[in-house]
Amino acid sequence: MTDQSANRDRDEDTHAEPRTARVKRSTNESTVEVELNLDGAGDSEITTGVPFYDHMLTSLAKHSLIDLRIAATGDVDVDAHHTVEDVAIVLGDAFKDALGDKRGISRFGDATVPLDEALVQAVVDVAGRPYFVHTGEPDGQAYVMIGGNYVGALTAHVLQTFAHHGGISLHVRVLAGRDPHHLVEAQFKAVARALRAAVALDPRIKGIPSAKGSL
Repeated sequence: MTDQSANRDRDEDTHAEPRTARVKRSTNESTVEVELNLDGAGDSEITTGVPFYDHMLTSLAKHSLIDLRIAATGDVDVDAHHTVEDVAIVLGDAFKDALGDKRGISRFGDATVPLDEALVQAVVDVAGRPYFVHTGEPDGQAYVMIGGNYVGALTAHVLQTFAHHGGISLHVRVLAGRDPHHLVEAQFKAVARALRAAVALDPRIKGIPSAKGSL
């Protein structure tokens, strides 16, 4: 095979179209619109009505290199739960749509991220088989209120919901930590870095990264 033929075959086996998605969802509790680009630079524009959640999602975009625009309104006067959950639903749906047939991706990703005293490991497989394992948060983290309307229990709920709708097997292990803010932020950053590795296109991979031939 000539170099020209090899290059042509390689080009045909990689994504020519941008891996982007736009998803909107409206219920009696919230309206959420998400736009993302898996091949971005980590740019973000996020407004959910839950400032600490905005901060976490901005960090997710920055460290995954996924361009992310999220506009959400919801009944945060009642509780942040509905809006936070619904954003995770739409984010997962958009992520899955943008991945497409997963041709040429690395598929697996893992990262261990420190934030001062906190340390978190995240491991992902974006093969379309949703599963979630979450361990290691210290006792009491679930009941801590951060930023006025974000309760610590929402972190695991967000990650589980995102994994379910995104078709992701996601394992998150909190290895160390004390400060509630750091514990949450390190989890979002670790997941971001793992996703960055998993969705990356590997020029050595031809076709679908599975022995079965499909994901």
